[in-house]
Amino acid sequence: MARQLSLFEGSARGGPARRAVSVAAAEVPPEVRDLARQLPRGLRLGASSWHFPGWRGIVWADALLPADLARSGLPAYAQHPLLAAAGIDRSFQAPLTARQYAFFAAQVPDRFRFVVRAPGTVTGPWHHADDGGRGGPNAQFLDAAHATRQFVDPAIEGLGTAAGALLFQFPPLGRTLTRSPERFIARLHDFLERLPRGPLYAVEMRDARIITRRFFASLKDAGARYCVGVHPRMPSVAAQAAAMSGFGPGPLLVRWSLRAGYSDEDATARFAPFDRLVDEDAATRESIARLCTATLAAGEECTVIAGNKAEGSAPLTLVKLAQAIVAATRERRLAAGA
Repeated sequence: MARQLSLFEGSARGGPARRAVSVAAAEVPPEVRDLARQLPRGLRLGASSWHFPGWRGIVWADALLPADLARSGLPAYAQHPLLAAAGIDRSFQAPLTARQYAFFAAQVPDRFRFVVRAPGTVTGPWHHADDGGRGGPNAQFLDAAHATRQFVDPAIEGLGTAAGALLFQFPPLGRTLTRSPERFIARLHDFLERLPRGPLYAVEMRDARIITRRFFASLKDAGARYCVGVHPRMPSVAAQAAAMSGFGPGPLLVRWSLRAGYSDEDATARFAPFDRLVDEDAATRESIARLCTATLAAGEECTVIAGNKAEGSAPLTLVKLAQAIVAATRERRLAAGA
């Protein structure tokens, strides 16, 4: 696993704080600016993180170190007309403090929202052994008090109005938990019910057999949203959208994480340095565009977070997706006679 970048590189380890570097935004082509102006209201697009030097000429004007981009790149990232959201994934590796979340929020405009991933101590049923295998049971798994203390409270305090969805993304749970989906669903419902009211909570799975009518009914009852996870372990976007048909109105969250047919390691090896689209997935793009268009037409908000491992470069994936959403919106209006 790649080393996670500290928000306060140096000072986090007791040494001298790393001096902030000025990050200039890349020149955005006029056609991309025009595309951004055509996007429907209520839509936010963003990348799962922002510390990639390979985005030089796309998001950044210059090639900089990942640590410099992680600490100082958000203002330039947020200047891109298509990027009104971002994922905070490093919170999965270890809890962040309210101060760290506030550090993010201070760098972005009012329109911007963060999708924040819950720590793995909340969503992982097992500890990780030193050799990378499965360790013993995790006593903090689905512990609402732990999640509130280590995740919900600091995220909301630090991000304020920049907080988007607080995401509980569960890894593959293993046969012990998926053998009886109803038991896991009941436990998840109890967990969600015990969390503080107010924030937008979302749940993303890596086990398709959990995605049942009872699962959606449980989320709805607890006031949480389902996150459509675009990942090889999950059904297609169209299949997940069909399963959601009775879920009821509410904001939509989509995370386009990994191209079908790839492992994380394979995608990284083939797609790095993430400066171009390597293996496009037009079918998934069109499915996401249709789902977003229908959601927005119903008056609900929609957020799509894409990763580099979706097609090769998250910002370029989002340009293509924006084009598809604009086209789908136009077609929908024509069909309605507008």
